[in-house]
Amino acid sequence: MTTTIYTNGKFYTFDGNQPLVETVVVRDGRIIDLGSHQDMLLQWGRPNVAVKNLGGRMVTPGLIDSHLHMSSIATKLLTTDLGKVTSRDQLLQVVKEQADQTPANVWVQGRGWDENRFTDGGLPTIEELDRVAPHCPVFLTRVCGHVFLVNSKALEVAGYTAEMEIPSGGTVVVDSQTNKPIGLLLETASVICQRHIPEPTYQQFKDSLRQAIRYAIECGLTSVHTEDLRTYGGLDQTWQLYDELLNQEQNRLRCNLLIYYPHVKRLRERGMYAGYGNETLQIGAVKIFADGSFGGRTALLSAPYADDPGNVGSEIHDNDTLHELFREARAANMPIAVHTIGDQALDNVLDTLERFPAVAFRDRIIHTSLLRPDQLERLRRPSMIADIQPRFVVGDFPWVADRIGRERAEQAYIWKSMLEAGIMCAGGSDAPVEPVEPLLGIHAAVTRRAPQDTHAGYNPTQNLTMEEALRVFTYGGALATNEETIKGTLSRGKLADMTVYSQNLIEMEDADDLLKTLIELTVIGGEISYEKDGNKNLCEI
Repeated sequence: MTTTIYTNGKFYTFDGNQPLVETVVVRDGRIIDLGSHQDMLLQWGRPNVAVKNLGGRMVTPGLIDSHLHMSSIATKLLTTDLGKVTSRDQLLQVVKEQADQTPANVWVQGRGWDENRFTDGGLPTIEELDRVAPHCPVFLTRVCGHVFLVNSKALEVAGYTAEMEIPSGGTVVVDSQTNKPIGLLLETASVICQRHIPEPTYQQFKDSLRQAIRYAIECGLTSVHTEDLRTYGGLDQTWQLYDELLNQEQNRLRCNLLIYYPHVKRLRERGMYAGYGNETLQIGAVKIFADGSFGGRTALLSAPYADDPGNVGSEIHDNDTLHELFREARAANMPIAVHTIGDQALDNVLDTLERFPAVAFRDRIIHTSLLRPDQLERLRRPSMIADIQPRFVVGDFPWVADRIGRERAEQAYIWKSMLEAGIMCAGGSDAPVEPVEPLLGIHAAVTRRAPQDTHAGYNPTQNLTMEEALRVFTYGGALATNEETIKGTLSRGKLADMTVYSQNLIEMEDADDLLKTLIELTVIGGEISYEKDGNKNLCEI
C-alpha cells in the first residue's frame, strides 16, 4: 500500500468537522487521515512514506466542472478559432485566409464568433461569405454553439431548398422579401450542413481529446461532466475513446458522460445506466435541450424579447415531445439533464418533470439562466440540482439587458438568491462556450464582471463570496452526480482529489488577484497529475 503525506498546507476541507487542517494523509487513492502537521507525521511518518511539503499553499477539494464539452474543446484544436475576432471585416478576412489555403469543396470551419463584440456592425451577409470563399463550403459556429453562419456553397452541398424538411426546433433564416437564406442557421437547422462535413479520423479525435484532458488537469480540474456523443458519433465510440484515454492510458481526469437522448436505446442495449463504470469514467444523465440561447434569441421566454417584440424564442421540443423524451429516460431509470436558458423553458421542464417520480440520481437543470421569483421554490428539491455557469455573465453582459429588458436582466444568473433559497448548485464553464479555466469562473461568480472591468459587478447583490464560489465548483459538482459521499470535501475515506493554488483565495482582499493565481498542483487519487513548471499567468483558451 502506497502512503503519501501532503503537509504544510492550508487545506480548506469544506467538511464542517475539520474545516481547516495542515496535513492530509493519502493511501491507495483515498484520504485516510488529516489534521495538524505534528500529529500526522507522528502517526503516519515512516521511512517508506513519501512527504510532499506544500510550502504553506492553499488547498481545496479537487475542482469539478459540472458542464462542459470536452469533445468540442478538443475539436476546436482542429478548426479555426474565432474567439478573438472583434469585427465583421476581421471575420471575413480570417475566412478568406483559411479559404485561400483550402482546396475546392473542402469545408472551412471555425468556432467562437460573437457579434456582440464586433465594432463595425452586424454579421457578414451570405454574399460577403460567398465572395471570400466562393469555392469552399463555410460553416462557422457562434460562441454559444446554437447559431451558425454558412455560405451558399454550404447550402448547395447540403441540398437545401425552400421545401426541405428542417429538424424540429431549427430555423433556416430567410430574407423576408426574397425568401432566400441569409446565411444564418439556428439550433438544429445546423444538422442539414453538419451531416455533410467529413468527420476527423479516430486517431485525430483521440489525440485532440488527450490534449483537452491534459489541459483541463493543468487548469486544476480533477473531475468534469461532459457531453460528447453528438461529436463522437454515438455512445460506442465515445465510451471507447474515454476508456482508452482514462482507464488504459491512465490520463486520470475523472469524467462523467452525459448521454444525448437519441442514444438511450443503445445505452440499454449495452446494459449501461447512470453510475455505470468506475471512479474514473462513468455514465451520467440523459441530455435533452428545451431551448436555445440569448445570443441567438432562441432561449424560450414567457414574454417577447425587448429588442425583438414578435419573438419569444425557440421551443426545441413541444411539451408532448418533451414528455415522451422524459418518459423514455425514466423507462431506462435514468436521471435527466435539460438545457434550460429561458424562464418559459424552465416552466415547461419543471411541469413535465413533476409528472415522473424521481430516480436514484439527481435530475439536472443546465444553465437556469433566467428565473422569475416564483420559480425559485420549484427548483428547491433534494432530487434536483442546477448546473450554473458563472462566466456567462462575462459573455452576456451588458448586451443581454437590451435583449431581454433591464428588469428581466436583474433576474438573470441570480446564484446568490438560488443558494439562499436552498437550491443545490454545481459550477461549470460550458467550455468551449466560455473558457475552461475554473478560476475564471470563480472570478466571475465573485465579481460578476469581466476581468478588465472595474465596476462592482452586474447586479452585485448576486455576487458570491469566495467560499461560496469554491464550494459550488467542488462540493456542488459532487452533488450533481450523487458522489458527495466520495468527493467534494477533504474527508476521511473520500477520494484524494485536491487542487493546490499559488495564492490563498479565501484570504484575498482583492478578487482580481485571482487572475494572477496559478495552479501549483492537481492531485487526483492521491497522485500528482499536474505540477506547475514556470511562471505563466492564468490564460484563456
